Amino acid sequence: MITYICHNKDEKTGKNLPCAGNSCQTSTCPTCGGRTDAKSQIYWCSSCKVPIYEEHCSLCGSRGRRLSTDLRPVFPEERLLIELVLGKPFAFAEKSVWNGSGNHYFVDGEKLAFSVKELRNLDTEALRQQYEELKSQNSYRYFDEMTAHFVKANRERYEHITEEAKSYIRKVTEGFGTMDMFVSFSGGKDSTVTSDLVTRALATPQIMHIFGDTTLEFPFTYAYVERFKKAHPKTPMISARNKEKDFEELCKLIGPPSRVMRWCCTIFKTGTIQKRIKSLYRDKSRILTFYGIRRSESLSRSKYERESDSPKITKQRIVSPIIDWMDFDIWLYLLSAGIDFNDAYRLGYARVGCWCCPNNSGWSEFLSKVHMHEQSAHFRQMLIDFAKSIGKEDAEVYVDDGYWKARQGGNGVAYAQKSVVTFAPCATEENAFNYELQRPISEELYELFRPFGYLNFDMGNARLGEVYVLNGKGEILLKLHGRIGSKTLKVTIINHRIARAADLKAAEERVKCQLTKYQMCMGCLACESVCRFNALSVKEGKNGEIEYRISDEKCMRCGECVAHFTAGCYMRKVLTIKR
Repeated sequence: MITYICHNKDEKTGKNLPCAGNSCQTSTCPTCGGRTDAKSQIYWCSSCKVPIYEEHCSLCGSRGRRLSTDLRPVFPEERLLIELVLGKPFAFAEKSVWNGSGNHYFVDGEKLAFSVKELRNLDTEALRQQYEELKSQNSYRYFDEMTAHFVKANRERYEHITEEAKSYIRKVTEGFGTMDMFVSFSGGKDSTVTSDLVTRALATPQIMHIFGDTTLEFPFTYAYVERFKKAHPKTPMISARNKEKDFEELCKLIGPPSRVMRWCCTIFKTGTIQKRIKSLYRDKSRILTFYGIRRSESLSRSKYERESDSPKITKQRIVSPIIDWMDFDIWLYLLSAGIDFNDAYRLGYARVGCWCCPNNSGWSEFLSKVHMHEQSAHFRQMLIDFAKSIGKEDAEVYVDDGYWKARQGGNGVAYAQKSVVTFAPCATEENAFNYELQRPISEELYELFRPFGYLNFDMGNARLGEVYVLNGKGEILLKLHGRIGSKTLKVTIINHRIARAADLKAAEERVKCQLTKYQMCMGCLACESVCRFNALSVKEGKNGEIEYRISDEKCMRCGECVAHFTAGCYMRKVLTIKR
Protein backbone atom coordinates (compact mmCIF):
# COMPACT_ATOMS: atom_id res chain seq x y z
CA MET A 1 0.00 0.00 0.00
CA ILE A 2 1.18 3.54 -0.76
CA THR A 3 0.44 6.54 1.44
CA TYR A 4 1.62 10.05 0.68
CA ILE A 5 3.17 12.20 3.41
CA CYS A 6 3.11 15.99 3.16
CA HIS A 7 6.30 17.67 4.40
CA ASN A 8 5.51 21.24 3.36
CA LYS A 9 6.65 24.10 5.56
CA ASP A 10 5.75 27.76 5.83
CA GLU A 11 8.25 29.66 3.65
CA LYS A 12 8.61 32.54 6.14
CA THR A 13 8.76 30.75 9.47
CA GLY A 14 10.14 27.39 8.34
CA LYS A 15 7.55 25.65 10.55
CA ASN A 16 5.47 22.68 9.41
CA LEU A 17 2.09 23.49 7.94
CA PRO A 18 -0.95 21.97 9.72
CA CYS A 19 -1.04 19.19 7.13
CA ALA A 20 2.61 18.15 7.61
CA GLY A 21 2.91 14.54 8.67
CA ASN A 22 -0.63 13.68 7.66
CA SER A 23 -1.07 10.84 5.20
CA CYS A 24 -3.49 10.72 2.32
CA GLN A 25 -4.06 8.66 -0.80
CA THR A 26 -2.99 11.16 -3.47
CA SER A 27 0.29 12.65 -4.66
CA THR A 28 -1.06 16.16 -3.98
CA CYS A 29 -1.84 17.27 -0.42
CA PRO A 30 -5.58 18.09 -0.13
CA THR A 31 -4.84 20.70 2.56
CA CYS A 32 -2.07 22.83 1.05
CA GLY A 33 -1.94 21.63 -2.55
CA GLY A 34 1.76 20.74 -2.32
CA ARG A 35 3.35 17.60 -3.70
CA THR A 36 3.75 14.77 -1.22
CA ASP A 37 6.37 12.04 -0.81
CA ALA A 38 5.22 8.51 -1.52
CA LYS A 39 5.67 5.94 1.24
CA SER A 40 4.97 2.34 0.32
CA GLN A 41 4.40 -0.88 2.19
CA ILE A 42 4.18 -4.37 0.71
CA TYR A 43 2.67 -7.28 2.64
CA TRP A 44 3.29 -11.02 2.50
CA CYS A 45 0.55 -13.61 2.26
CA SER A 46 1.89 -16.72 4.00
CA SER A 47 -0.91 -18.88 2.61
CA CYS A 48 -0.47 -17.97 -1.07
CA LYS A 49 3.27 -17.30 -0.70
CA VAL A 50 3.18 -14.10 -2.74
CA PRO A 51 3.57 -10.39 -1.93
CA ILE A 52 0.34 -8.39 -1.86
CA TYR A 53 -0.41 -4.69 -2.17
CA GLU A 54 -3.33 -4.62 0.25
CA GLU A 55 -3.05 -5.92 3.80
CA HIS A 56 -5.66 -8.62 3.22
CA CYS A 57 -5.14 -11.14 0.43
CA SER A 58 -7.86 -11.04 -2.23
CA LEU A 59 -7.37 -14.74 -3.00
CA CYS A 60 -7.56 -16.39 0.43
CA GLY A 61 -8.72 -13.50 2.63
CA SER A 62 -5.91 -13.97 5.15
CA ARG A 63 -4.13 -10.99 6.66
CA GLY A 64 -0.64 -10.35 5.36
CA ARG A 65 2.34 -9.21 7.37
CA ARG A 66 4.58 -6.31 6.47
CA LEU A 67 7.56 -7.40 4.42
CA SER A 68 9.27 -4.50 2.61
CA THR A 69 8.67 -1.05 1.14
CA ASP A 70 9.16 -2.44 -2.36
CA LEU A 71 9.79 -5.78 -4.08
CA ARG A 72 10.84 -7.29 -7.38
CA PRO A 73 10.63 -10.96 -8.43
CA VAL A 74 13.78 -13.07 -8.49
CA PHE A 75 13.73 -15.05 -11.73
CA PRO A 76 15.11 -18.64 -11.87
CA GLU A 77 18.37 -17.45 -13.47
CA GLU A 78 19.20 -15.14 -10.57
CA ARG A 79 17.89 -17.65 -8.05
CA LEU A 80 20.28 -20.34 -9.35
CA LEU A 81 23.27 -18.01 -9.06
CA ILE A 82 22.36 -17.16 -5.46
CA GLU A 83 22.04 -20.86 -4.68
CA LEU A 84 25.50 -21.51 -6.13
CA VAL A 85 27.01 -18.68 -4.11
CA LEU A 86 25.51 -20.30 -1.00
CA GLY A 87 26.64 -23.75 -2.11
CA LYS A 88 23.05 -25.03 -2.34
CA PRO A 89 22.14 -25.68 -6.01
CA PHE A 90 18.34 -25.69 -6.58
CA ALA A 91 17.61 -25.35 -2.84
CA PHE A 92 14.94 -22.70 -3.56
CA ALA A 93 13.62 -24.09 -6.85
CA GLU A 94 10.21 -24.77 -5.26
CA LYS A 95 10.06 -21.55 -3.24
CA SER A 96 8.87 -17.99 -3.77
CA VAL A 97 11.96 -15.77 -3.98
CA TRP A 98 11.85 -11.95 -4.02
CA ASN A 99 14.25 -9.05 -3.66
CA GLY A 100 13.24 -6.14 -1.45
CA SER A 101 14.39 -2.63 -0.59
CA GLY A 102 17.98 -2.48 0.58
CA ASN A 103 18.85 -5.43 -1.68
CA HIS A 104 17.49 -7.97 0.79
CA TYR A 105 16.43 -11.38 -0.49
CA PHE A 106 13.34 -13.14 0.83
CA VAL A 107 12.56 -16.85 0.46
CA ASP A 108 8.93 -17.71 1.20
CA GLY A 109 8.69 -14.44 3.10
CA GLU A 110 11.77 -14.99 5.28
CA LYS A 111 14.92 -12.91 4.90
CA LEU A 112 17.84 -14.79 3.43
CA ALA A 113 21.32 -14.44 4.93
CA PHE A 114 23.19 -13.18 1.89
CA SER A 115 26.00 -10.62 1.74
CA VAL A 116 26.97 -8.88 -1.49
CA LYS A 117 30.19 -7.59 0.13
CA GLU A 118 31.54 -11.13 0.46
CA LEU A 119 31.17 -11.86 -3.25
CA ARG A 120 34.57 -10.39 -4.11
CA ASN A 121 36.22 -13.23 -2.19
CA LEU A 122 34.64 -15.89 -4.43
CA ASP A 123 36.27 -17.66 -7.36
CA THR A 124 34.08 -16.06 -10.02
CA GLU A 125 35.46 -18.19 -12.84
CA ALA A 126 34.66 -21.46 -11.03
CA LEU A 127 31.19 -20.15 -10.18
CA ARG A 128 30.62 -19.15 -13.79
CA GLN A 129 31.55 -22.61 -15.05
CA GLN A 130 29.27 -24.26 -12.51
CA TYR A 131 26.41 -21.98 -13.56
CA GLU A 132 26.92 -22.87 -17.23
CA GLU A 133 26.81 -26.59 -16.38
CA LEU A 134 23.58 -26.36 -14.36
CA LYS A 135 21.54 -23.70 -16.17
CA SER A 136 19.97 -26.22 -18.58
CA GLN A 137 18.42 -27.98 -15.56
CA ASN A 138 16.91 -24.76 -14.24
CA SER A 139 13.11 -24.87 -14.44
CA TYR A 140 10.48 -22.10 -14.67
CA ARG A 141 7.63 -24.41 -13.62
CA TYR A 142 7.24 -23.27 -10.02
CA PHE A 143 8.13 -19.65 -10.83
CA ASP A 144 5.37 -19.44 -13.44
CA GLU A 145 2.83 -20.90 -11.00
CA MET A 146 3.91 -18.47 -8.28
CA THR A 147 3.77 -15.38 -10.50
CA ALA A 148 0.32 -16.43 -11.74
CA HIS A 149 -0.84 -16.31 -8.10
CA PHE A 150 0.91 -12.95 -7.67
CA VAL A 151 -0.96 -11.51 -10.64
CA LYS A 152 -4.34 -12.80 -9.42
CA ALA A 153 -3.79 -11.61 -5.85
CA ASN A 154 -2.99 -8.07 -7.03
CA ARG A 155 -5.47 -7.74 -9.88
CA GLU A 156 -7.19 -4.74 -8.31
CA ARG A 157 -3.88 -2.85 -7.96
CA TYR A 158 -2.99 -3.62 -11.58
CA GLU A 159 -6.32 -2.34 -12.89
CA HIS A 160 -6.12 0.81 -10.77
CA ILE A 161 -2.62 1.91 -11.80
CA THR A 162 -3.23 0.98 -15.43
CA GLU A 163 -6.46 2.91 -15.80
CA GLU A 164 -5.09 5.92 -13.93
CA ALA A 165 -1.97 6.07 -16.16
CA LYS A 166 -3.97 5.61 -19.38
CA SER A 167 -6.46 8.29 -18.36
CA TYR A 168 -3.61 10.66 -17.55
CA ILE A 169 -1.91 9.99 -20.91
CA ARG A 170 -5.13 10.71 -22.80
CA LYS A 171 -5.55 13.95 -20.87
CA VAL A 172 -2.02 15.33 -21.42
CA THR A 173 -2.06 14.48 -25.14
CA GLU A 174 -5.15 16.57 -25.88
CA GLY A 175 -4.24 18.99 -28.65
CA PHE A 176 -1.21 16.94 -29.76
CA GLY A 177 -1.09 14.91 -32.94
CA THR A 178 0.58 11.52 -33.30
CA MET A 179 3.53 13.17 -35.05
CA ASP A 180 3.98 15.67 -32.21
CA MET A 181 5.04 13.16 -29.56
CA PHE A 182 7.51 10.37 -28.90
CA VAL A 183 8.52 7.82 -26.27
CA SER A 184 12.06 7.96 -24.91
CA PHE A 185 12.97 4.27 -25.06
CA SER A 186 15.97 2.83 -23.20
CA GLY A 187 15.19 -0.88 -23.45
CA GLY A 188 14.67 -0.98 -19.70
CA LYS A 189 11.57 -2.13 -17.84
CA ASP A 190 10.26 1.38 -17.09
CA SER A 191 10.38 2.64 -20.67
CA THR A 192 8.90 -0.68 -21.81
CA VAL A 193 5.90 -0.17 -19.52
CA THR A 194 5.59 3.48 -20.56
CA SER A 195 5.65 2.47 -24.22
CA ASP A 196 2.89 -0.09 -23.71
CA LEU A 197 0.74 2.33 -21.70
CA VAL A 198 1.03 5.07 -24.33
CA THR A 199 0.18 2.65 -27.12
CA ARG A 200 -2.85 1.29 -25.27
CA ALA A 201 -4.08 4.67 -24.04
CA LEU A 202 -3.95 6.30 -27.47
CA ALA A 203 -5.02 3.14 -29.32
CA THR A 204 -2.26 3.49 -31.90
CA PRO A 205 1.13 1.83 -32.35
CA GLN A 206 2.40 4.70 -34.50
CA ILE A 207 4.00 6.80 -31.76
CA MET A 208 7.66 7.49 -32.47
CA HIS A 209 10.22 5.78 -30.18
CA ILE A 210 13.75 7.15 -29.79
CA PHE A 211 16.28 4.65 -28.48
CA GLY A 212 19.20 6.36 -26.76
CA ASP A 213 22.04 4.02 -27.70
CA THR A 214 25.02 4.99 -25.53
CA THR A 215 27.15 2.31 -27.30
CA LEU A 216 27.67 0.87 -23.79
CA GLU A 217 24.36 -0.94 -23.48
CA PHE A 218 24.07 -4.51 -22.22
CA PRO A 219 24.11 -7.05 -25.06
CA PHE A 220 20.74 -8.17 -23.66
CA THR A 221 19.42 -4.65 -24.30
CA TYR A 222 20.39 -4.69 -27.97
CA ALA A 223 18.77 -8.12 -28.33
CA TYR A 224 15.58 -6.87 -26.68
CA VAL A 225 15.38 -3.75 -28.86
CA GLU A 226 15.56 -5.97 -31.94
CA ARG A 227 12.79 -8.19 -30.54
CA PHE A 228 10.71 -5.09 -29.81
CA LYS A 229 11.07 -3.87 -33.40
CA LYS A 230 9.93 -7.21 -34.79
CA ALA A 231 7.00 -7.43 -32.37
CA HIS A 232 5.93 -3.83 -33.12
CA PRO A 233 6.45 -3.39 -36.90
CA LYS A 234 4.13 -0.36 -37.02
CA THR A 235 5.98 1.50 -34.25
CA PRO A 236 8.73 3.73 -35.71
CA MET A 237 11.99 3.28 -33.78
CA ILE A 238 14.96 5.59 -34.32
CA SER A 239 18.32 5.29 -32.57
CA ALA A 240 20.26 8.25 -31.22
CA ARG A 241 23.93 7.24 -31.20
CA ASN A 242 27.20 9.16 -31.16
CA LYS A 243 29.00 7.55 -34.09
CA GLU A 244 31.90 9.98 -33.95
CA LYS A 245 33.24 9.04 -30.52
CA ASP A 246 34.72 5.84 -29.13
CA PHE A 247 34.33 5.22 -25.40
CA GLU A 248 37.61 3.39 -24.90
CA GLU A 249 39.61 5.97 -26.82
CA LEU A 250 38.12 8.73 -24.69
CA CYS A 251 38.93 6.77 -21.53
CA LYS A 252 42.56 6.68 -22.62
CA LEU A 253 42.51 10.39 -23.42
CA ILE A 254 40.67 11.86 -20.43
CA GLY A 255 40.30 8.93 -18.05
CA PRO A 256 37.28 6.70 -17.32
CA PRO A 257 34.08 8.32 -16.02
CA SER A 258 33.52 8.32 -12.27
CA ARG A 259 30.53 8.89 -10.01
CA VAL A 260 31.57 12.52 -9.77
CA MET A 261 32.53 13.00 -13.44
CA ARG A 262 30.08 11.06 -15.60
CA TRP A 263 31.20 12.64 -18.87
CA CYS A 264 29.90 9.56 -20.68
CA CYS A 265 26.29 10.69 -20.08
CA THR A 266 26.90 14.04 -21.78
CA ILE A 267 28.86 12.67 -24.74
CA PHE A 268 27.00 9.43 -25.42
CA LYS A 269 23.51 10.12 -24.10
CA THR A 270 22.23 13.62 -23.31
CA GLY A 271 23.93 15.54 -26.11
CA THR A 272 23.26 12.89 -28.74
CA ILE A 273 19.58 12.46 -27.87
CA GLN A 274 18.96 16.22 -27.75
CA LYS A 275 20.63 16.59 -31.13
CA ARG A 276 18.39 13.88 -32.57
CA ILE A 277 15.24 15.45 -31.14
CA LYS A 278 16.09 18.88 -32.53
CA SER A 279 16.74 17.35 -35.95
CA LEU A 280 13.48 15.36 -36.03
CA TYR A 281 11.18 18.05 -34.66
CA ARG A 282 12.76 21.27 -35.91
CA ASP A 283 9.54 22.27 -37.73
CA LYS A 284 7.22 21.51 -34.81
CA SER A 285 5.85 24.30 -32.62
CA ARG A 286 5.69 21.95 -29.62
CA ILE A 287 6.47 18.32 -28.84
CA LEU A 288 5.50 15.92 -26.08
CA THR A 289 7.99 13.42 -24.67
CA PHE A 290 7.08 10.37 -22.58
CA TYR A 291 9.73 9.29 -20.08
CA GLY A 292 9.76 6.18 -17.90
CA ILE A 293 11.22 8.07 -14.94
CA ARG A 294 10.10 7.09 -11.41
CA ARG A 295 10.64 8.99 -8.17
CA SER A 296 11.52 5.87 -6.20
CA GLU A 297 14.60 5.21 -8.35
CA SER A 298 16.88 7.74 -6.66
CA LEU A 299 17.01 10.76 -4.37
CA SER A 300 17.54 13.15 -7.27
CA ARG A 301 14.55 11.76 -9.18
CA SER A 302 12.34 11.98 -6.09
CA LYS A 303 12.13 15.73 -6.77
CA TYR A 304 10.90 15.35 -10.36
CA GLU A 305 7.44 16.47 -11.39
CA ARG A 306 5.05 14.38 -13.45
CA GLU A 307 4.95 17.14 -16.07
CA SER A 308 7.62 19.74 -16.82
CA ASP A 309 9.04 21.85 -19.61
CA SER A 310 12.42 20.82 -20.94
CA PRO A 311 15.23 23.12 -19.73
CA LYS A 312 17.09 22.43 -22.99
CA ILE A 313 14.48 22.51 -25.75
CA THR A 314 12.04 25.41 -25.58
CA LYS A 315 9.13 23.61 -27.25
CA GLN A 316 9.46 20.26 -25.46
CA ARG A 317 7.03 19.14 -22.76
CA ILE A 318 8.19 16.17 -20.67
CA VAL A 319 5.62 13.75 -19.22
CA SER A 320 6.30 10.84 -16.83
CA PRO A 321 3.11 8.71 -16.57
CA ILE A 322 4.54 6.15 -14.09
CA ILE A 323 6.49 8.57 -11.89
CA ASP A 324 4.90 7.27 -8.65
CA TRP A 325 5.05 3.57 -9.50
CA MET A 326 7.14 1.17 -7.44
CA ASP A 327 9.21 -1.76 -8.73
CA PHE A 328 6.31 -3.87 -7.43
CA ASP A 329 3.95 -2.04 -9.80
CA ILE A 330 6.27 -2.29 -12.79
CA TRP A 331 6.60 -6.05 -12.45
CA LEU A 332 2.91 -6.48 -11.69
CA TYR A 333 2.16 -4.70 -14.96
CA LEU A 334 4.70 -6.64 -17.03
CA LEU A 335 3.63 -10.03 -15.67
CA SER A 336 -0.09 -9.23 -15.83
CA ALA A 337 0.05 -7.97 -19.41
CA GLY A 338 2.45 -10.70 -20.53
CA ILE A 339 4.87 -8.20 -22.10
CA ASP A 340 8.33 -9.18 -23.32
CA PHE A 341 11.19 -7.43 -21.50
CA ASN A 342 14.97 -7.18 -21.29
CA ASP A 343 16.54 -10.52 -20.28
CA ALA A 344 19.07 -8.71 -18.08
CA TYR A 345 16.37 -8.61 -15.39
CA ARG A 346 16.11 -12.40 -15.43
CA LEU A 347 19.80 -12.59 -14.60
CA GLY A 348 19.38 -10.32 -11.58
CA TYR A 349 20.19 -6.82 -12.79
CA ALA A 350 17.86 -4.41 -10.98
CA ARG A 351 18.48 -1.69 -13.55
CA VAL A 352 19.85 -1.65 -17.08
CA GLY A 353 21.81 1.17 -18.66
CA CYS A 354 25.51 1.32 -19.36
CA TRP A 355 26.84 -2.05 -18.24
CA CYS A 356 30.12 -0.54 -16.96
CA CYS A 357 28.61 2.53 -15.24
CA PRO A 358 30.54 3.65 -12.11
CA ASN A 359 27.18 3.92 -10.34
CA ASN A 360 26.45 0.22 -10.77
CA SER A 361 26.05 -1.77 -7.56
CA GLY A 362 28.44 -4.44 -6.35
CA TRP A 363 25.84 -7.06 -7.26
CA SER A 364 25.64 -5.73 -10.83
CA GLU A 365 29.42 -5.85 -11.16
CA PHE A 366 29.42 -9.42 -9.88
CA LEU A 367 26.73 -10.39 -12.38
CA SER A 368 28.81 -8.92 -15.21
CA LYS A 369 31.82 -11.00 -14.16
CA VAL A 370 29.63 -14.08 -14.48
CA HIS A 371 27.47 -13.28 -17.52
CA MET A 372 29.75 -10.85 -19.40
CA HIS A 373 33.07 -12.40 -18.52
CA GLU A 374 35.17 -11.20 -21.47
CA GLN A 375 33.82 -7.62 -21.49
CA SER A 376 34.25 -7.35 -17.73
CA ALA A 377 37.86 -8.59 -17.81
CA HIS A 378 38.69 -6.23 -20.69
CA PHE A 379 37.22 -3.23 -18.89
CA ARG A 380 39.12 -4.07 -15.69
CA GLN A 381 42.40 -4.20 -17.62
CA MET A 382 41.61 -0.86 -19.24
CA LEU A 383 41.06 0.66 -15.79
CA ILE A 384 44.34 -0.81 -14.53
CA ASP A 385 46.22 0.60 -17.53
CA PHE A 386 44.79 4.04 -16.85
CA ALA A 387 45.63 3.84 -13.15
CA LYS A 388 49.25 3.08 -14.05
CA SER A 389 49.35 5.96 -16.55
CA ILE A 390 48.46 8.50 -13.86
CA GLY A 391 51.00 7.11 -11.41
CA LYS A 392 48.95 4.90 -9.09
CA GLU A 393 51.41 2.64 -7.24
CA ASP A 394 49.02 -0.28 -6.70
CA ALA A 395 46.82 -0.05 -9.77
CA GLU A 396 44.94 -3.31 -9.17
CA VAL A 397 43.90 -2.31 -5.66
CA TYR A 398 42.87 1.13 -7.00
CA VAL A 399 40.57 -0.61 -9.48
CA ASP A 400 39.31 -3.62 -7.51
CA ASP A 401 38.51 -1.59 -4.40
CA GLY A 402 36.53 0.89 -6.48
CA TYR A 403 38.69 3.96 -5.90
CA TRP A 404 38.49 4.79 -9.61
CA LYS A 405 34.79 5.50 -9.13
CA ALA A 406 35.58 8.43 -6.81
CA ARG A 407 38.17 10.04 -9.09
CA GLN A 408 37.90 13.82 -9.43
CA GLY A 409 39.67 16.21 -11.78
CA GLY A 410 42.35 15.66 -14.37
CA ASN A 411 45.43 15.23 -12.20
CA GLY A 412 47.94 13.09 -14.07
CA VAL A 413 45.96 13.32 -17.34
CA ALA A 414 48.00 14.95 -20.10
CA TYR A 415 44.95 16.31 -21.95
CA ALA A 416 43.98 18.33 -18.86
CA GLN A 417 46.85 20.72 -19.56
CA LYS A 418 44.87 22.09 -22.51
CA SER A 419 42.58 23.78 -20.02
CA VAL A 420 45.30 26.27 -19.12
CA VAL A 421 44.86 29.68 -20.77
CA THR A 422 47.97 31.85 -20.41
CA PHE A 423 47.56 35.62 -20.76
CA ALA A 424 48.94 38.99 -19.68
CA PRO A 425 47.38 42.50 -19.75
CA CYS A 426 48.59 44.66 -22.63
CA ALA A 427 50.96 47.39 -21.42
CA THR A 428 50.08 49.84 -24.21
CA GLU A 429 46.31 49.51 -24.53
CA GLU A 430 43.60 49.69 -21.87
CA ASN A 431 41.33 46.66 -21.36
CA ALA A 432 43.42 44.62 -23.77
CA PHE A 433 44.86 41.17 -23.07
CA ASN A 434 47.52 39.12 -24.83
CA TYR A 435 46.84 35.37 -24.86
CA GLU A 436 49.31 32.60 -25.62
CA LEU A 437 47.26 29.75 -27.02
CA GLN A 438 48.18 26.07 -27.14
CA ARG A 439 46.43 25.67 -30.47
CA PRO A 440 47.19 27.76 -33.59
CA ILE A 441 44.55 30.30 -34.57
CA SER A 442 42.14 29.09 -37.25
CA GLU A 443 38.78 30.29 -38.54
CA GLU A 444 37.26 27.96 -35.91
CA LEU A 445 38.37 30.40 -33.21
CA TYR A 446 36.15 33.19 -34.51
CA GLU A 447 33.04 30.98 -34.35
CA LEU A 448 33.44 30.88 -30.58
CA PHE A 449 33.04 34.67 -30.44
CA ARG A 450 29.64 34.69 -32.19
CA PRO A 451 27.69 34.33 -28.88
CA PHE A 452 29.10 37.79 -28.00
CA GLY A 453 27.85 39.52 -31.14
CA TYR A 454 28.25 39.72 -34.92
CA LEU A 455 31.64 39.14 -36.55
CA ASN A 456 32.93 41.80 -38.93
CA PHE A 457 35.99 40.91 -40.99
CA ASP A 458 35.95 44.12 -43.10
CA MET A 459 36.43 46.87 -40.53
CA GLY A 460 39.88 45.74 -39.41
CA ASN A 461 43.19 45.19 -41.17
CA ALA A 462 42.94 41.70 -42.66
CA ARG A 463 46.74 41.49 -43.10
CA LEU A 464 47.17 41.98 -39.36
CA GLY A 465 44.35 39.54 -38.57
CA GLU A 466 41.98 42.12 -37.08
CA VAL A 467 38.37 41.06 -36.54
CA TYR A 468 35.67 43.09 -34.79
CA VAL A 469 32.67 41.84 -32.80
CA LEU A 470 29.62 44.13 -32.99
CA ASN A 471 26.26 44.22 -31.25
CA GLY A 472 22.93 44.44 -33.06
CA LYS A 473 23.24 48.24 -33.29
CA GLY A 474 26.61 48.05 -35.00
CA GLU A 475 28.53 49.17 -31.91
CA ILE A 476 31.94 47.61 -31.31
CA LEU A 477 32.14 45.19 -28.38
CA LEU A 478 35.47 43.41 -28.95
CA LYS A 479 38.49 43.65 -31.18
CA LEU A 480 40.46 40.49 -31.97
CA HIS A 481 44.00 40.67 -33.28
CA GLY A 482 45.79 37.47 -34.34
CA ARG A 483 47.02 35.99 -37.59
CA ILE A 484 45.84 32.59 -38.82
CA GLY A 485 48.42 29.99 -37.79
CA SER A 486 49.79 32.09 -34.94
CA LYS A 487 49.37 31.13 -31.27
CA THR A 488 49.25 34.73 -30.05
CA LEU A 489 45.88 36.47 -29.77
CA LYS A 490 45.18 39.98 -28.55
CA VAL A 491 41.65 40.72 -27.33
CA THR A 492 40.52 44.28 -26.59
CA ILE A 493 37.28 44.70 -24.66
CA ILE A 494 35.61 47.88 -25.94
CA ASN A 495 32.26 47.24 -24.25
CA HIS A 496 31.97 44.70 -21.42
CA ARG A 497 28.32 43.85 -22.15
CA ILE A 498 28.98 40.47 -23.75
CA ALA A 499 27.13 37.26 -22.91
CA ARG A 500 25.32 39.12 -20.12
CA ALA A 501 28.54 40.06 -18.33
CA ALA A 502 27.88 42.54 -15.51
CA ASP A 503 31.32 44.19 -15.52
CA LEU A 504 34.77 44.13 -17.11
CA LYS A 505 36.03 41.28 -14.92
CA ALA A 506 33.08 39.10 -15.91
CA ALA A 507 33.68 39.99 -19.56
CA GLU A 508 37.32 38.87 -19.21
CA GLU A 509 36.12 35.53 -17.83
CA ARG A 510 33.68 35.12 -20.72
CA VAL A 511 36.53 35.56 -23.20
CA LYS A 512 38.68 33.04 -21.32
CA CYS A 513 35.76 30.60 -21.37
CA GLN A 514 35.71 30.59 -25.16
CA LEU A 515 39.49 30.33 -25.46
CA THR A 516 39.45 27.38 -23.05
CA LYS A 517 36.79 25.77 -25.21
CA TYR A 518 38.86 26.41 -28.34
CA GLN A 519 41.83 24.57 -26.85
CA MET A 520 39.91 21.69 -25.29
CA CYS A 521 36.97 21.05 -27.62
CA MET A 522 36.59 17.39 -28.52
CA GLY A 523 33.01 17.61 -29.73
CA CYS A 524 31.36 16.36 -26.55
CA LEU A 525 28.04 18.03 -27.59
CA ALA A 526 27.54 19.60 -24.15
CA CYS A 527 27.38 23.12 -25.59
CA GLU A 528 24.98 22.03 -28.29
CA SER A 529 22.70 20.36 -25.75
CA VAL A 530 22.33 23.55 -23.66
CA CYS A 531 21.44 25.75 -26.65
CA ARG A 532 17.67 26.08 -26.51
CA PHE A 533 17.41 27.80 -29.88
CA ASN A 534 19.07 25.16 -32.06
CA ALA A 535 21.68 27.72 -33.08
CA LEU A 536 24.76 25.66 -32.26
CA SER A 537 26.16 22.72 -34.21
CA VAL A 538 29.17 20.58 -33.25
CA LYS A 539 30.50 17.75 -35.38
CA GLU A 540 33.73 16.08 -36.33
CA GLY A 541 35.10 16.92 -39.77
CA LYS A 542 36.77 14.57 -42.25
CA ASN A 543 40.27 15.42 -40.96
CA GLY A 544 39.27 14.80 -37.35
CA GLU A 545 39.01 18.50 -36.53
CA ILE A 546 35.94 19.63 -34.59
CA GLU A 547 33.62 21.85 -36.60
CA TYR A 548 31.94 24.29 -34.20
CA ARG A 549 29.27 26.41 -35.91
CA ILE A 550 26.87 29.06 -34.58
CA SER A 551 24.01 30.48 -36.64
CA ASP A 552 23.80 34.28 -36.51
CA GLU A 553 20.11 34.09 -37.40
CA LYS A 554 19.17 31.64 -34.60
CA CYS A 555 21.59 32.71 -31.86
CA MET A 556 19.89 34.92 -29.22
CA ARG A 557 23.22 35.90 -27.56
CA CYS A 558 21.88 34.54 -24.27
CA GLY A 559 25.37 33.41 -23.25
CA GLU A 560 24.18 30.01 -22.02
CA CYS A 561 26.72 28.12 -24.12
CA VAL A 562 29.44 30.37 -22.72
CA ALA A 563 28.69 30.44 -19.00
CA HIS A 564 26.79 27.19 -18.41
CA PHE A 565 29.87 25.11 -17.58
CA THR A 566 32.89 25.78 -15.39
CA ALA A 567 35.21 28.08 -17.38
CA GLY A 568 32.87 27.66 -20.36
CA CYS A 569 33.72 24.07 -21.23
CA TYR A 570 32.29 20.83 -19.90
CA MET A 571 35.61 19.05 -20.41
CA ARG A 572 37.33 21.80 -18.42
CA LYS A 573 34.99 20.92 -15.54
CA VAL A 574 35.74 17.21 -15.90
CA LEU A 575 39.51 17.71 -16.05
CA THR A 576 39.96 20.35 -13.36
CA ILE A 577 43.58 20.57 -12.19
CA LYS A 578 45.40 22.65 -9.62
CA ARG A 579 46.63 25.94 -11.05
